[in-house]
Amino acid sequence: MEQLRFPRGDAIPNNPKLPALVYRGGLTGDAESTFVDNGWGGTWRSSVFTFHHFHSTSHEALGVARGWARLMLGGPQGEEVEVSSGDALVLPAGTGHKRVSSSDDFQVVGAYPPGQEDYDLLRGDPAELERAVANIEQAELPAMDPVAGEHGPLIELWA
Repeated sequence: MEQLRFPRGDAIPNNPKLPALVYRGGLTGDAESTFVDNGWGGTWRSSVFTFHHFHSTSHEALGVARGWARLMLGGPQGEEVEVSSGDALVLPAGTGHKRVSSSDDFQVVGAYPPGQEDYDLLRGDPAELERAVANIEQAELPAMDPVAGEHGPLIELWA
């Protein structure tokens, strides 16, 4: 599992305390079932937007169900990460992300901790930055790792 940290930008705040997590090959079964079994809900299946965005009110798990993609994590000041089928990411509130390129069949499953399913979608408007930073501070830590459950690495790393 990889831990990634990104600096605060002028438009994308990222998370000052929590690392983004990349679980290479972490999904041994269906991503949606894995997330739901570990208490994460609000699931959806689609792709990742091609513009920088983030969620200030919720953490987000993304499981690659099919194909591959190159994602830009951390906003313009971040880094590109390639993911493929079976990989999962957990993005703490505030972490910028966008799809740079992908296979034609690329599909992800998204999920959120309990009570955070009604997430916001921010594109990095500087006028919203301070409110977003305040929201990030208030986002509750999940009780379960969406990939590995109650004893997963997220629980210790995000404590």
